[in-house]
Amino acid sequence: MSDRSVVMIVDDDDSVRKAARRLIRSYGLAVDTFASANQFLASGRLKETACLVLDVHMPGMSGLELQSHLSAAGVAIPIIFITALANEAARAQALQAGAFGYLIKPFEEDDLLDCINRALHRANNGEN
Repeated sequence: MSDRSVVMIVDDDDSVRKAARRLIRSYGLAVDTFASANQFLASGRLKETACLVLDVHMPGMSGLELQSHLSAAGVAIPIIFITALANEAARAQALQAGAFGYLIKPFEEDDLLDCINRALHRANNGEN
C-alpha cells in the first residue's frame, strides 16, 4: 500500500462504526473511526487516508458537505457513502462528485469490501 494506507470510517452511529471497523480489520486493512466529519478533519490524519467510508447524514457537517470540502481543497480521497436513508438526489450528488459507492444500510459486507478494494486499487495506482 501507499503512504496513505488507512481506511477511515466517519459515522455518527457507534454500532455502525464498530461493525465496519471489525469487518475492514478482518480483511487485513488498517482502519480508524470518527464520530463526525469535524472530528475526522481535526484528527490530522488526512494524509494517511487511503479511503473514506462516510455516512451521508450526520449532525454538523454532513458527508456530502465533507466531500465538497475535500474537493474544494484539492484533496482526492476515494469516498464510499453509507446511509440509512434512500435519497436519490443525495445519491446522484455523491456519485456525480466522484464517490466510489453509495450503499444503503443495512448493506452486504461484500458490497462494502468490493467498493473499498476498488477505491484502494485506484488510490494505490495514483488515479483520481
